[in-house]
Amino acid sequence: MENKNINNFLKWFFLMCFLFFLIFNFLTKKNIDKPNLATSIENLNSIKYVKIAGITLKTELVSTPEAQEKGLSGRKELKQNESMLFVFNHADKYSFWMKDMNFPIDIIWITGEDLRDLRVVYIKKSALPESYPEAFTPNQDAKYVLEVFSSFSEKNNLKVGDKVEFLSS
Repeated sequence: MENKNINNFLKWFFLMCFLFFLIFNFLTKKNIDKPNLATSIENLNSIKYVKIAGITLKTELVSTPEAQEKGLSGRKELKQNESMLFVFNHADKYSFWMKDMNFPIDIIWITGEDLRDLRVVYIKKSALPESYPEAFTPNQDAKYVLEVFSSFSEKNNLKVGDKVEFLSS
């Protein structure tokens, strides 16, 4: 009788181990299949790419006031697979101008309650260098602003409400 109890215990033990292994494997595989999404404030500095309008762009993160003031000023170009992402401390109606710019860009204001629900709230298409000192201001608060090559928004049918993702790889 004692062997039968031990055998039953071993069957249950191995069954529980097998179920634990299946559940663990399912949960970890689910996380592996997801893109490496920056989803918390601590992860903001790890942002390397922005996915917008189905396109993934390499991005340069700009978060200090000095770097934000300079932005793309003085640069010769912004390639079609590149962007600059401005990260502010809080949402507001941040204005942008084209001071010392050498090429036109699209400026995209982005907001979201958290980093998993980022949306486009305003787009300035083809901001021209000669528009300076005019400033472009969104009609809604935003915490992030993305600068991309001119015609990106038109070419990719970007519109207000479109989803945005910040990726670390």
